[in-house]
Amino acid sequence: MKEYFSLIKFSHTIFALPFALTGFFLAAYRPGYQLEVSTLGLVLLCMVFARSAAMAFNRYLDRDIDAENPRTAVREIPAGKVSPAQALFFVFLNAALFVGTTWFLNPLCFYLSPVALLVILGYSYTKRFTAFCHFVLGLGLSLAPIGAYLAVTGHFAFLPLLFSAVVLFWVSGFDIIYALQDEVFDKEHALHSIPASLGRLRALRLARLLHVLSALFMLYAGVLLVNTYPELAWLSWLGIGLFLALLFYQHTLVTPTDLSRVNLAFFTTNGMASLLFGSFLILDFLV
Repeated sequence: MKEYFSLIKFSHTIFALPFALTGFFLAAYRPGYQLEVSTLGLVLLCMVFARSAAMAFNRYLDRDIDAENPRTAVREIPAGKVSPAQALFFVFLNAALFVGTTWFLNPLCFYLSPVALLVILGYSYTKRFTAFCHFVLGLGLSLAPIGAYLAVTGHFAFLPLLFSAVVLFWVSGFDIIYALQDEVFDKEHALHSIPASLGRLRALRLARLLHVLSALFMLYAGVLLVNTYPELAWLSWLGIGLFLALLFYQHTLVTPTDLSRVNLAFFTTNGMASLLFGSFLILDFLV
């Protein structure tokens, strides 16, 4: 079990989970709806199953690439801790559990579940033919807020879609920063990424632009949020402010000539940004 948790980097769930909970609370506090613990549990299970399937499939598909890359050769499949067959079984198991769980939410979630799987599993192929792979990853994680909202209401709404846009540009940006570590390897092995295509300097500039777009969508969503839910107070804006501060702080950690703090920028800073935003927004709903 420890190896499977390591295989799927379960701790990285912190990126999308607070935004999924955001979508859930946006729906649960709409007129005519209520917070149901059973629905919340199903949403959390969907998050776990979908992400586990996606991450395990990525590790399965990239096992040969990972074995050649010194940075990733210690991962579970190339290191022999988890076999390819075990990883693939884990993918099918979690994909089936994800689809099965959506059945208990509502028909729309069930019918859209294969589309969600197509996006999050399809991401693993994209680095083989397009540098836009970072945006596909962002799209996959951006399904969290709107998916959780659909789980409660069964219909789309503009505000959770705004938060999905926040996630899309935020994740795409920080994934470009993370990919800086493999710029040389990607070029040598004909793999596609923004750093390999544009170089470090322009890749970092694009990441900054994407995070500016994420910040603008977050501010727009914040204004619409407090107008739609007048019971919310300053806690939501505190969460938004902390998210934005950490969003731009990560760009002080990485330069074209110094990648030593990429992991700090990637995991710690972005994980804290998502966690703080989601925590203060949810607390605002509850108090």
